[in-house]
Amino acid sequence: MLDEAVARRFQLDRFADYLTLEHGTSPRTLEAYGRDVARLAEFAQLKGAPTPVDITTRLLREFVFHLKDIGLAPSSIRRSISATRTYFRFLLADGIVVRDPSERLETPKRWRTLPDVLTVEEVSRLLAAPTLDDPLAFRDRAMLELAYGAGLRVSEWITLAVRDVLMEDKLVRVFGKGSKERLVPIGRSAIAAVATYVRELRPRLEKGSGEGVLLLNARGEPLSRMGAWKILRRYVERAGIEKAVSPHTLRHSFATHLLEAGADLRAVQEMLGHADISTTQIYTHVDREYLRRVHREYHPRG
Repeated sequence: MLDEAVARRFQLDRFADYLTLEHGTSPRTLEAYGRDVARLAEFAQLKGAPTPVDITTRLLREFVFHLKDIGLAPSSIRRSISATRTYFRFLLADGIVVRDPSERLETPKRWRTLPDVLTVEEVSRLLAAPTLDDPLAFRDRAMLELAYGAGLRVSEWITLAVRDVLMEDKLVRVFGKGSKERLVPIGRSAIAAVATYVRELRPRLEKGSGEGVLLLNARGEPLSRMGAWKILRRYVERAGIEKAVSPHTLRHSFATHLLEAGADLRAVQEMLGHADISTTQIYTHVDREYLRRVHREYHPRG
């Protein structure tokens, strides 16, 4: 078992939170990735690399050969490489490292796993779950409406400023990965929920430490990732939704529902803030019956 001090130095607990909150990783994959990165941390210690900053591309290549030497199956090695790449993306995003040694690591073509998608009816139930019996219901409704209505990443929910919700223009200004700015349309429901929260509740929460951030906790501080996750989980349970739902599930549902309704892929790419359209294409997994219906309706020999 990995030493606790090593686990802290390699930020393994924070990496697990990142996988859960940002990626909606399934429990099975979360366990496997945690095991893979713990094995990397242990190997790095043996090779004289006491922290993630000390890991080089050469060390990672040695690690892959080590995995072959101990008899891991090719599929397990591919997964371990994928876990390593994800781990260094997390470290870069959190400013723990300034370079990614896994960039030049030879690896099979990456695959993507898709989280559960909520149906439109399930989304409606979720958005209706906060009631006036909840003291922070106005905030929670605004958070859920924005998360689904604009397809935001959880890191974007919690950093959105009050001034970034452009009510008159029906837009939110979002600063995504790499501080890249984008404008995303929002509908009447999201605008109404945010307006109610800003008028009725946020002034009472603001105690001088809100930093202009839209979503505040009960202490008047910006909502944390874990705080947002707990709020979502509570309402998922109340709505009777049995699927595994993470913040990423709402983003995924946003994109899927738009595409199933006929939205242009490039428009969805722009709203999601994807630099590469191939990333957006993972959201085109519409069900077979929908595809058959489109074919019947639009193909000249359908």
